[in-house]
Amino acid sequence: MARTQTIFVTLVCIILSSARTSSSSAAYSSDVDAFLSCLSADIPPALIYTPANNYSSVLLSSVRNLRYVMPGTTGPLVIVAATEPAHVQTTVVCGRRHSVHVRTRSGGHDYEGLSYASVDPHRRHFAVLDLAALRAIHIDGSRAEAWVGSGATLGELYYAAAAANRTFGFPAGNCPTVGVGGHLSGGGFGALSPKYGLSADNVLDAVVVDAEGRLLNRSTMGEDLFWAIRGGGGESFGVVVSWKVRLVPVTETVTVFSIRRRRNESAVDLITKWQAIAPALPRDLYLRVLVRNQQADFVALFLGRCGILVDTMRRHFRDLGMAERDCQEMSWVKSTVFFYYGTADLPAEVLLNRSSNPYYYLKVKSDHVQEAMPRHAWEIIWSKWLDKPEAALLQLDPYGGQMGSISPSATPFPHRNYLYQFQIYSVWFDSRNGTAAVLEKQRVMMSWVRGLYNDLTPYVSKNPRAVYVNYRDLDLGTNELDEGGNVTSYAKARVWGEKYFKDNFERLAAVKSKVDPHDFFRNEQSIPPLPAAAK
Repeated sequence: MARTQTIFVTLVCIILSSARTSSSSAAYSSDVDAFLSCLSADIPPALIYTPANNYSSVLLSSVRNLRYVMPGTTGPLVIVAATEPAHVQTTVVCGRRHSVHVRTRSGGHDYEGLSYASVDPHRRHFAVLDLAALRAIHIDGSRAEAWVGSGATLGELYYAAAAANRTFGFPAGNCPTVGVGGHLSGGGFGALSPKYGLSADNVLDAVVVDAEGRLLNRSTMGEDLFWAIRGGGGESFGVVVSWKVRLVPVTETVTVFSIRRRRNESAVDLITKWQAIAPALPRDLYLRVLVRNQQADFVALFLGRCGILVDTMRRHFRDLGMAERDCQEMSWVKSTVFFYYGTADLPAEVLLNRSSNPYYYLKVKSDHVQEAMPRHAWEIIWSKWLDKPEAALLQLDPYGGQMGSISPSATPFPHRNYLYQFQIYSVWFDSRNGTAAVLEKQRVMMSWVRGLYNDLTPYVSKNPRAVYVNYRDLDLGTNELDEGGNVTSYAKARVWGEKYFKDNFERLAAVKSKVDPHDFFRNEQSIPPLPAAAK
């Protein structure tokens, strides 16, 4: 680990040094100096970070993927660590006034690093609003509702909800360090989704700073913008500083299990059958599959006791062989610990750990499956891809239940009618010294994830391939400016945008044209304004 930390620090120094060198003619030009002066008029200097004052530690505080401290990516000119909504308003107003675009970071889990870095050398002129300090959580137990700051993590929300009432839960993802702001902005899927839908389906209100620097809530922003921020991806329409969410009822005791089957223990047969079974299970039961290390782990959450779960599994999926010995009963909040850490022996307080700097590299691709893949396809995938030494992780998450009961146009997330979501993770560590060695390792791992993704083409979503925006993927395409060079090209953005949003993409662009027509909030995959000719 020490050698890994060494290379990590070395790479950070490279990227920050690169940013300073390239900035000699741009970053410290008069408009940026004026931007800093504008910020300082209303924001305490201790909250404004440049390469000259503790910039690197703040930048790295939420870096979740070491690919984005590699040479070739560009960090922000300035980081503003907002501690109140007024700081967000000031940053937006000053950015508009001095032509410095703003990117927003809550938890830093954007898989392509777009909340704090740029892979496009022409997109250097941006600041980062770090919302980590906007993490207050206020629970209204009588109404089963909560106001949550965008900088809070899912783990903090789970812990606070359960502390208020053991039967309060919230439908969201399994990683507790994910920021609430980014997760809800993309929709938000997790173990309670078959029962209660997406996180975004349970958002009741929000506070947003728009491109004019105004502080808006649901009644003042209007229903179009409220629709767009609940699944349309972050960083396109404004800065959401807090969310009002519905807490959902969970049983006082839930049951979990994790059953492991190797390839010679009928893993392929079980996965093949799981595809049709899992989306049709009772809504109180969520059963996903993790395929890694030559084995398949069937992991479940059931809102109820072990005995009922055993009977349910015997009726619906007898071949898995689930028995009482596989059960672990616990509170719902402890089940969120189990799903992330693989054990419930840790205290619930681990959900409050915001630790970052993961010391790994990551590439993720996602897809959706409409019709169950045949057994022979799984055999080929296992033999060709999962036997390779660089193979990492496949994650299969079932839809069904409440997910399929809600219209695909109710929120920007359109992928509700599939059987399940298919995620391919390529995760690697590299402690070797020398950038060339790191890049070679990256080439091998990226080749694996892309090769498997390509081979899945006959069996997954089509016209277009359906990708979950919270698994952002720059392989799908990146934005370009239109012919006038002022706003993002709608025609170019459709290439990637319709994969994330299908028919909802045009509506998102129409909202963008109303709330941010000058395209202030932009990055490599932000929503473009809809051209007048397309309206």
